Amino acid sequence: MKGYEFVDITTADIAFIAYGKTLSELFSNAAIAMFEVIVDMNSVEKKEERVVEVEGSDLESLMFNWLNNLLVFVDSEGLVFSSFDVNVDEKNMKLKAVCRGERIDKSRHEVRTQVKAATYHKMKIERNDVWKAQVILDI
Repeated sequence: MKGYEFVDITTADIAFIAYGKTLSELFSNAAIAMFEVIVDMNSVEKKEERVVEVEGSDLESLMFNWLNNLLVFVDSEGLVFSSFDVNVDEKNMKLKAVCRGERIDKSRHEVRTQVKAATYHKMKIERNDVWKAQVILDI
């Protein structure tokens, strides 16, 4: 199963669909997709670690808060992540993750596009055989 794919549903922004066998895998793959927009993930080493905890009122708000919380590290510390150990507590709408990555080094990293924010626009999370999340990023 692929972790994510980019889709053409918006003209000025970037959209993707993330997949996961579990909610935790879904949220991890959504973060990977978002960081792939920002930087070539193959060059990001796991040198630094941050613990991220977010809450939401439903799965969409949890995804929105998760992705936007990760962007704070990019903007404030120049950190990009390439590894996510995510635990989603669906009953209480809480997420806790250990994120690993490093500071952007333009001599080693292919910096791609600045992501301003994840949006609620056309966001949907559903489960059939697998979990699926559609997300649009404001760039």
